Amino acid sequence: MTAIDASETTLDAHELADTSATDAGQTVLIANPSGDVYGSDLQMLESISAFVGRGYRVIVALPADGKLVPRLLARGAEVRFVPFPVLRRANASLGGVASLAMEGLRSVRFLRRVIEEIAPTAVYVNTVTLPWWILAARLTRTPVVCHVHEAETTDGRLVRFALNSPLILADTLIVISRAAVEATTTAAPGLARKVRLVFNGVAGPDVDPTPAPIGSEPHRLAIVARLSPRKGPDIALDAVGILRRAGRDVRIEIAGTPFEGYEWFEQQLRDRADQPDLRGAVTFSGYVSPIWPALERAHLVVAPSLREPFGNAVVEAQLALRPVVASAALGHLESIEDGATGLLVPAGDAEAMAAAVAELLDDPDRSARIADRARRSAQEHFSPERYRSEIIQVVESVRRVRV
Repeated sequence: MTAIDASETTLDAHELADTSATDAGQTVLIANPSGDVYGSDLQMLESISAFVGRGYRVIVALPADGKLVPRLLARGAEVRFVPFPVLRRANASLGGVASLAMEGLRSVRFLRRVIEEIAPTAVYVNTVTLPWWILAARLTRTPVVCHVHEAETTDGRLVRFALNSPLILADTLIVISRAAVEATTTAAPGLARKVRLVFNGVAGPDVDPTPAPIGSEPHRLAIVARLSPRKGPDIALDAVGILRRAGRDVRIEIAGTPFEGYEWFEQQLRDRADQPDLRGAVTFSGYVSPIWPALERAHLVVAPSLREPFGNAVVEAQLALRPVVASAALGHLESIEDGATGLLVPAGDAEAMAAAVAELLDDPDRSARIADRARRSAQEHFSPERYRSEIIQVVESVRRVRV
């Protein structure tokens, strides 16, 4: 397996100081896979703020309208609706990748015309699900950066290679965690030289959070996640069921919506919530924005994802001064120091998650110490200001190389 030391990929203050001023009238074209607002979309919003603050004109290409659009406009971006295919989990097989690749290749000529019309300084492709945008940018000789938010490790080797190998056409890969770096470069080792590790930047609440009232009943948990099997909300429900069967008055709020095509999974969750051990103890809040009121209602937050490349929801909980119990999965290992800034449990283990939650509920003083340390750590390592500076440095370094 290929491991890359963070010291070789992160950006230091000397590099940032060398960043040249942006000339007036330059444009960044961002390709984003949807109009939804989740982790990768939130990071794109921070990137837009960085570009606009640097003096760039920013145009975002989307395949369809959605809740993201007003946020894009509020950040100072322009929006264009452009038809293009997007890789989905449903395509995660050799046959699925090959079929969608043909559709994507047919779109390249049109995307090339879009790029030529806009004539951007750089193309910024947000996620690996849009390789045709990378190819189209390459054909127009426009510097192109791909922001890699994925860390796929469970698909077959050939599928992972097929999904990652098109990234070789990008000038630089911005990768969000060491786990994502390892997953990407293991799938396609030739990508290692293109990687720049830039941890996500997560904004905290506008007002200082109040400490969680751990010890009072009912005990309120929260989970913030897309409703899909890989995010593990079913594991969180099972953990709550275990706690309730043990006589604890524990309730949980689920903030999130399913991916298109995963409505069946939401129904499974609702059916589970209607079982005797959970009946009346589960609230489905749907998409919640801003998330801070939901976190304020919670005593602690659970993050049971089976494969999490980074985990903005964990950092948001830390910034909200809520102790976190998370699966020991990929990016969670980089935002949580077990026992110090949260508790980590084996991925997929509802019994272990229930035990860790009980441990925190039974020791309010320890929970408060963990929450306080976690908030300070998140503010230090995952600030939007640091993130914006590093994103600008990456994009402008690509421009200098290609110009």
